[in-house]
Amino acid sequence: MSSDIAALGGHTMGTTWSVKLVAPRDRDLHALHAGIQAQLDRVVAQMSTWAHDSDISRFNRADRGHWQPLPDDFWQVLQAARSVAERSEGAFDPTVGPLVALWGFGADARGQRPPDAAQIVRVAAQCGWQRLRLDAQAQAVLQPGGLQLDLSAIAKGYGVDLVSRWLRAQGIEAALVEVGGELHGRGRKPDGQPWRVLIESAPDEDAGSGQPPRVLALDDLAVATSGDRWHRYEHDGVSYSHTLDPRRQAPVTGAAAAVTVLHREAMLADAWATALTVMGADQGCAFADAHGLAARFLQRGADGPLETLSRGFRQQLDAGNA
Repeated sequence: MSSDIAALGGHTMGTTWSVKLVAPRDRDLHALHAGIQAQLDRVVAQMSTWAHDSDISRFNRADRGHWQPLPDDFWQVLQAARSVAERSEGAFDPTVGPLVALWGFGADARGQRPPDAAQIVRVAAQCGWQRLRLDAQAQAVLQPGGLQLDLSAIAKGYGVDLVSRWLRAQGIEAALVEVGGELHGRGRKPDGQPWRVLIESAPDEDAGSGQPPRVLALDDLAVATSGDRWHRYEHDGVSYSHTLDPRRQAPVTGAAAAVTVLHREAMLADAWATALTVMGADQGCAFADAHGLAARFLQRGADGPLETLSRGFRQQLDAGNA
């Protein structure tokens, strides 16, 4: 029986999800839709700071000295988050949720205005990925007192990976999975072509700039984009980005309009896009080159957007992903 492309969608993690997949015409799409939603609901139940009864919320409320066993998904994501935090020397930090809230962003935002220095010092003392203690044998994390985990910069990507793996286990060999702008493509469409996507940038800013559109073929590849055009506010003429630099305990200054990372795993593309946004184009591109990351930086310039590509990203374009 011939196969068609089916399109499914729904809501999760405060955003939307969509899946395009190749399936026989008699395949039960209702069952696939329910299964996809179930995978994403699992991520929410474990890692959403917006859900009061989630595993992460229970950890954040736990008393000092409490060891909390973690389900497999949460454990995998937290291990990856700590690894990226260590490798990026703190440019990515899954414990800065209270600082993000203090500056007016996230589930516990306290009003969109800059905090005073004393508030920053007090809140920052409870943060820091170095405070994370994990027990691999018990698959548990220690609450050292006041530590607040926030996996919003990595959990969406993990949800993409989870759905993609689940679809493959259901016999779906070709699918394009998207959650809140993070994507993973695998397999070929019925016409033999790979899934092609236009990477996010800043269309309101690069119109007429001469920057070429970047269309990527995702053949078992993921792409994630971070930047300051999604969530920011202005106060007394100063623009504040929702991306916080954990090293400075303050929003990133001069953040790129968009930073895109290609990776085999959407979870890691998601996390590294955030880390590289914090680093900035110069340091971030040098880091990407040194660590083999495929990254694209789109910055605002006086004469329009400026594009910077890491060697890994150029190699993807040279390989035909253009």
